[in-house]
Amino acid sequence: MTPTETFGAQALTRPGFTRTYPDRPALGVSIAVFRAGRVLLARRARPPFKGVFSLPGGLVEAGETLESAALRELREEVDVDARIVAFNQHVESIDRDGSGKIRHHYVIASFAGAWIAGEAKQGPEATETVWALPSSLPALDCTPQLIAVVEAAVNLLNAPLCARHS
Repeated sequence: MTPTETFGAQALTRPGFTRTYPDRPALGVSIAVFRAGRVLLARRARPPFKGVFSLPGGLVEAGETLESAALRELREEVDVDARIVAFNQHVESIDRDGSGKIRHHYVIASFAGAWIAGEAKQGPEATETVWALPSSLPALDCTPQLIAVVEAAVNLLNAPLCARHS
């Protein structure tokens, strides 16, 4: 980021790339960050799924590793630092319009992480942030696969160290 920018990703302009009605899937990342048994959620400020809770994340930039992208997006979106504990799982998000045409298509590499520093803040991409108990997620308005992704991340974090890397 330049000295004049605040946290929060800036709108990206890429020749030949469109998020809406794409000709191919976009590669994204997310991270389930845990602090004192609670997971960090951000209420999305933009489509798709505007207004619902999701894990912090975003698109991978050319030349960026998945891990670096997840940590960068976490900082930009909610101003939090974490360490990645393990890869969690891939998630596909395909959104079709009323006529069945693909409006959005993302393949998201999800990670499990542990909080290091920062107090979660709202910004251009997150209208609200919360540290939620995983058991409270069914009561929240969340993205479609969030609960399963968080449950898998909890299982990874509770697994013996050798099991995380097999």
